[in-house]
Amino acid sequence: MGLIEIKDLSKIYESGTEKVYALSDVNLHIEKGEFISVTGPSGSGKSTLLTILGGLNHPTTGEVFVDEIPIYQLPLESLADFRREYLGFIFQSFQLIPYLSVIENVMLPLTITDRSNREQREMAEEILNKVGLKGKERRLPDQLSGGEQERVAIARALVNRPPILLADEPTGNLDTKTGREIMELFKGLNQEGQTIIMVTHNLENRIWSTRTISLRDGRVENGFP
Repeated sequence: MGLIEIKDLSKIYESGTEKVYALSDVNLHIEKGEFISVTGPSGSGKSTLLTILGGLNHPTTGEVFVDEIPIYQLPLESLADFRREYLGFIFQSFQLIPYLSVIENVMLPLTITDRSNREQREMAEEILNKVGLKGKERRLPDQLSGGEQERVAIARALVNRPPILLADEPTGNLDTKTGREIMELFKGLNQEGQTIIMVTHNLENRIWSTRTISLRDGRVENGFP
């Protein structure tokens, strides 16, 4: 079994008597260390798939296994523990806390752990250095460029050292040059062994990944290098 196994997955939303199939009979196998691009037109099910992988959106039918754990059979408290241990999330809108400094934003996922404040700070400093933000720890988000804010969001997602990084349109709000820098950062992380699953509307981003999964009308259209 791979790191992630999706079996016969469907997600149906109901509006009155109408049923909308956001995902239909999806089967996927993702190995540890892959860098997956998930592409497809608007409404194809990309973000739904990502939220289901993230333990945030129960499927209507089917199963999701991560590291052989059937995540949607877990009690809610255990599911929250799973997300903390296994997943880092990056959102298109960055979702940084504006009144917290860079390092305080990055330390947020560590505040619910039993690590000392000193250890939390050291971990945050280490990952900020890794994403190229050394020396900017005390700045507020609005004192950074868009690309730097994205790097803070990436650092926050990685500070807990999760095995899986989930990214939803990570270059969507960035100019071409800055977007390329972020993709180069992702590629470097992947080459170090980080598993990355990225939803993107930008087909040019596919060149950075090891495999592309294309969705259309809620179904996997193909999966190719």
